[in-house]
Amino acid sequence: MPRLSEVQESFRIAVTSLRVNLMRSILTTAGVVVGVVLVVLMGWTIGGLDAVWEKTISIIGKDMIYIDKWNWAGGGNWRMMEARKDITLEQAEALSMRMESAEETIPITRKWGGSVSVGNTSLRCSIMGTTTAYGSTSAGTTEEGRFFNEVEEREAEKVVVVGYNIKKNLFPDESPIGKYLKIAGVPYRIVGVVEKRGFLFMDFIDNQVFIPLYAFRSSFGFFDRSFSVGLKAGSERMLDIVRDEAVGHMRSIRNVPPADPDDFSINEMKAFDQQAKNIRLGIWVVGMGLTILAFIVGSIGIMNIMYVSVTERTKEIGIRKAIGARRSSILSQFLIESAMLCVAGALIAFPIAQVIVGSAQYLAVHVFEQDWASVVSPLVPFDLLGIAVGVSILVGLLAGLFPAIKASGLDPVEALRSE
Repeated sequence: MPRLSEVQESFRIAVTSLRVNLMRSILTTAGVVVGVVLVVLMGWTIGGLDAVWEKTISIIGKDMIYIDKWNWAGGGNWRMMEARKDITLEQAEALSMRMESAEETIPITRKWGGSVSVGNTSLRCSIMGTTTAYGSTSAGTTEEGRFFNEVEEREAEKVVVVGYNIKKNLFPDESPIGKYLKIAGVPYRIVGVVEKRGFLFMDFIDNQVFIPLYAFRSSFGFFDRSFSVGLKAGSERMLDIVRDEAVGHMRSIRNVPPADPDDFSINEMKAFDQQAKNIRLGIWVVGMGLTILAFIVGSIGIMNIMYVSVTERTKEIGIRKAIGARRSSILSQFLIESAMLCVAGALIAFPIAQVIVGSAQYLAVHVFEQDWASVVSPLVPFDLLGIAVGVSILVGLLAGLFPAIKASGLDPVEALRSE
C-alpha cells in the first residue's frame, strides 16, 4: 500500500497533468457530466413525485376509509363488482348506528358526469350528496367560506360547496362565496370552496361540488344509485380497528354468508400506493438506463485518454521507477488522476442540473400554471451531490484501472528508451 506521502505526491502529479491538458480533460468528462446530470435529475424527479403524492394523501386524509361497491384502485374482477348489489342509504345509516370505533360515519352518493353552470358557462363535474360531517374530514376542509351546516342539511337547502377547479374556472378573478350556480337547472348558493386536494395524480377530485344529501335526492333521486360510506378513524393507528369493525358490520347488514367473500370494497389512500410505486419504478428504470449508458460512454473516453496519458508519459514513468518509485505508487497516481477526472465532471454537472431543475420548476409554476409543481422543491438536495461524487469516483477508478495496471507494470529500462 502506498504511504501517505506517496498519495499526496500522486495527487500533486495528477493535478499538474490535468491542468497541463485542461481542454482535453474537460472534453473527456463530457460523458460523466451527462451521467451525473441524469442521476441528479432522476433523484429530483422521484423526490418531487414523493412530495406530490404525500401532499395529495395528506389532504385527502390518511385516516379515512371508504366502503364502496367498487374498488377505486381498479383491483379485482370488474364483472364481479358490477354484479354486486348497490349499497343503499338504509345500509349506510345502519352501519352508522352500529359503528363504535369511528369518529364519523358519512354516507356519500354521486352523480357522475354531471355539470354546473354560471350564466352561459357550464362545467362538467361530479356532484356529491353527503352530510355536514364530511366537512370535518381533510377532504372537506375549506379554504374559503364554510361547509354546509346541520340545519341546511336537514332542511335540504340549496347550498353548495365547490371544489378548487370549479372556483378556478367559473370564478377566476373573484370570490364565489354568496354567488349562485345552477345544478340540474336549480340555483344553488355557494357557501364554501374546498382547498386544493388533487396534485398531478388525482386532479379530477378538484372537479367536484358538494350538496346536502336530501337536496341531492330532490334533484337526482336515490333510485338505482349506490352509496359510499366514509369512515373517519381519527388517526392512522385506529385504521385497522375501524376497518375490521366496519367489515364485520357490513357483512351482517348485507347478509353475506360466512364462507363468501365481501360483496363490497374497502378503499383507502394506500390502495393507490402501488400506482405511485409503478410510476416511480418507470422513472427509475428509464433514468438508470440512460445514466448507465452515459457513464459507459464516459468511462470508455476516460480509459482511452488514460491510455494516451500512459503512452505520453512512458519515459517519466521509467525515470520514477529508476529512482525508486514503487509499482503501487505508479498505480495510485493514474487511478487518482482518472478519479479526479470524474469528480471534476460531477462538480461541473451539479450546477448544470440545478439550473435545469430550477428552470423546469419555474416554468411549470409560473408559465404553465401547474399547481402540483408548487410542492416540488426548486433546489437539488445536496445528498444527491454526494451520491453523484461517489458514483463518479467509482466510475473513474474502474475506467483508470487497466491503464494504471499497464503503467505500473512497465519495465523501467524499456520505458527510459521510449521517445
